[in-house]
Amino acid sequence: MDAELFPRDPTEIAPGAVHVPGWLDGDGQRELLRACREWARPPAGLRTVRTPGGGTMTARQVCLGWHWYPYAYARTVVDGDGTPVKPFPAWLGALGRGAVTDALGAQAATGASYDIALINFYDADARMGMHRDSDEKSDAPVVSLSLGDTCVFRFGNTESRSRPYTDVELRSGDLFVFGGPSRRAYHGVPRVRPGTAPDWLGLTGRLNITLRVSGFQAVAAGTKRIMGDSPS
Repeated sequence: MDAELFPRDPTEIAPGAVHVPGWLDGDGQRELLRACREWARPPAGLRTVRTPGGGTMTARQVCLGWHWYPYAYARTVVDGDGTPVKPFPAWLGALGRGAVTDALGAQAATGASYDIALINFYDADARMGMHRDSDEKSDAPVVSLSLGDTCVFRFGNTESRSRPYTDVELRSGDLFVFGGPSRRAYHGVPRVRPGTAPDWLGLTGRLNITLRVSGFQAVAAGTKRIMGDSPS
């Protein structure tokens, strides 16, 4: 991967929220993209998420470990084909802990057993409204990895969807971690910049891989309902 003309430095956007540009190298991005393409295949594959009010999210989604739907988790794709959710791989959990260590320090990663992944695919017209990742019982940091097209990531405050917020440009390979006092901050994606993915990656659009710790006991089947508003 070519070196950037103007290298970007890791930046603390808010207390506990850190942007690490270029965290995944070219090989790491290609490997993660290959995995995402496999996860997107049916059964329990990429789907359009429908909201309780009858609307649809413009970013399509596939889940690992626990299946998220508005606004709960289940072990099956209850709002889709009804099949068991795909397993959460151990290597992805290790990647999440390494990301937290690099962004926030080793202590922040202690005891963080990642068991949920939400993978969102954004085409040129997709957006994500301001929301909080609040359907989990754990306060472990959220890990967000970007592949493909650049997006504008809006990171706000914990009180409301409105200002103050900071707009951050997330490019392919970038890492964003938020925990501690920023764990429940509102955030969203107001726009994607189509055609900005690196040519060598072979991806049209943007993938966001969000890793979380559920904080609740796994069960063989059924639903764990925790009210919130968090698709990420």
